Amino acid sequence: MHQIRIGTSIYINYILLGMINLIIALHMSFLTEQLNTDAAAISALISAIGIGKLIALSFAGRLSDTLGRRPMIITACILYVIFLSALPFAPNYGVAFAFALLAGMGNSLLDTSSYPALIEVFPNRSSSATVLVKAFMSVGSTILPLMITFFMARDMFYGYTFFIMVAVFLMNAIHLLSLKFPQANGGFLPPKNYKKRHVKLKPKTVFLEKPRFKREGITVIVIGFTSVGLFLIIQTWMATFAETIIGLSESQSINLLSIYSFGGFITVIILATLLDRLFKPVTILIIYPVIAIISLVSLLVVENYYILVVIAFMLGLSTSGLFQLAVTLMAQFFPEKKGTSTAFVTLSSSIAFIVLPYVTGLLNRHVGVSSVFIFEIIIASFAVALAIFISIRYRKIFNSRSSGKILWRNP
Repeated sequence: MHQIRIGTSIYINYILLGMINLIIALHMSFLTEQLNTDAAAISALISAIGIGKLIALSFAGRLSDTLGRRPMIITACILYVIFLSALPFAPNYGVAFAFALLAGMGNSLLDTSSYPALIEVFPNRSSSATVLVKAFMSVGSTILPLMITFFMARDMFYGYTFFIMVAVFLMNAIHLLSLKFPQANGGFLPPKNYKKRHVKLKPKTVFLEKPRFKREGITVIVIGFTSVGLFLIIQTWMATFAETIIGLSESQSINLLSIYSFGGFITVIILATLLDRLFKPVTILIIYPVIAIISLVSLLVVENYYILVVIAFMLGLSTSGLFQLAVTLMAQFFPEKKGTSTAFVTLSSSIAFIVLPYVTGLLNRHVGVSSVFIFEIIIASFAVALAIFISIRYRKIFNSRSSGKILWRNP
């Protein structure tokens, strides 16, 4: 029961994070008017979140490993409360940029504490536990467009969406104060009255060949970058593409993102069920980007709304959960320092949050929004190549019995 309470609190935070990942892009029209700027500048606010993540990464992983997971998660909640409370009232672009930096710092603290905590609380189902993070983020990403259209239809202040999230963050932070987390980089510590025979201890990892950070570590870090890029670009620009290129209404364009998020939710539920039973993270890291490439090519040539709904669903299906799998993979390669190794993967996501919104904003401004999705196809192709390499290395390090297989049942 104690494990479930910890997991529930962490997952609630990620429902809200799923909403935060979309909240700037989906309020682009409101923010451009409020801050007297253009879409490219609002896209740069998303880059500010990435900069904030990068700043916090200099200390987030070490604090998580030394002070514990709970204090860092609560601190992340507080930083998000400040960001969400202040952004709707930001008087100018500079102030909004500063609060976006705080949100990015909260993101680093949340990731470098929550992922290791889930791995430590659920040691025998760590892959599924971390992938479920994306499921709950998808729930948030599905809910947010519906909330926005609800307030838009009633001509209500867009900040109400922010304030609802503030209330949930505050309640969850208070609940976290009552929970006892496992020891950092240790196993789950059951209550005193819990019988030891019910606790399954995960054996110490034995490597056939010792992983090297310069090879496996850096590869997984770059996979973290590409996995974030795959969903970040779609979340930021799909609605704009649908409205300006295909000619959909604003509400239809926003609803495509709900379909996209629903596809992400479905795929993560599938992964949480089948990971460690039917296939391993490295398998998905190869297959999903291939599906994403096919879907992105289709997006560029199709104009029928109902086919676009299917494409949006398939994009959600094929770009969700990849970052969480990269985090799990990093922890498997370097189990002694989960918080620190997670910080390196989060570093790559921070760089993605900084670089990709800026680059895609320039592409949209100078070339057109279609070029953004061509750029996305290039990223997906690179992700496939990296995943094939790490799959081969994984088999050698963990002594795969299926030595002739790369794509299926890769342990």
